[in-house]
Amino acid sequence: MFVNSAKELEEICNKDNISICEYTIRSQEEEGIKREDIIKKMRKNLLIMQESSKRARSVEVISVSGLIGGDAVKLSKYAESGNSLCGNFLVKAMARALSSSEVNAAMGRIVAAPTAGSCGILPAVIISAGEKLEKKEEDLIDALITASAIGILIAKNATLSGAEGGCQAECGSAAAMGAAAVVEMMGGTPRMALDAGAIVIKNILGLVCDPIAGLVEAPCAKRNISGTVNSLTTADLVMSGVKSLIPFDDAVLAMQRIGKQMPCELRETSMGGLATTPTGIMLKERILGK
Repeated sequence: MFVNSAKELEEICNKDNISICEYTIRSQEEEGIKREDIIKKMRKNLLIMQESSKRARSVEVISVSGLIGGDAVKLSKYAESGNSLCGNFLVKAMARALSSSEVNAAMGRIVAAPTAGSCGILPAVIISAGEKLEKKEEDLIDALITASAIGILIAKNATLSGAEGGCQAECGSAAAMGAAAVVEMMGGTPRMALDAGAIVIKNILGLVCDPIAGLVEAPCAKRNISGTVNSLTTADLVMSGVKSLIPFDDAVLAMQRIGKQMPCELRETSMGGLATTPTGIMLKERILGK
């Protein structure tokens, strides 16, 4: 059975001198799942992520509603221009995140990681970091397994649902999963990976879920970009030696409490936030009618 807290996870990993990835695989094996089957399933997820994060970067993919689409192409061209402030790596990662979000909004195939609304973050983070660090496919698969461990801990102690906890629970969780996975990919300890997850969550606490017209398109797609940047920059922050004052378990507890304190209008109902601004209402009426 998987542990209930990050504290327990860290203690076991330190005691057995194993990574979060290895602990996660062993916990699944205890449930009767073969190691090769775990790897096979995660490889399938990786392949889908690679496709969704690539597709809309070369061809304009427009959502069914027409609300979003074509921006991943713009970002990709901008990355190639060499004129970006943040550099090719970060802008390309942003384009990957947006690509998956646009593919999702166009009813294409994605991996909900952990949700469809946050599907662009983990692929962008893992694939971009793997490319930069010249990692092999098995390294990316290991990173996804590490990310899944972080997702399990958040699901056990808070929520992954925007309807229950706001976008902090969706994009926040995805970014925390990605940051922890990249830190481990870079050789960081379990504690460092958990610190990265904690810092990401702290930086996104209180983010509401207010989709325009009730569709997982706007502002969701651009929040995937923000989550990707949050994740990657936090990985570097932790690898430099910066630690989280607040431990992962406490950060998740805070997220869970904040989610409960949010009014229902700010939890995926489209009854508040950007969805009820004059422009938000106009767009809703254009798509769904008055």
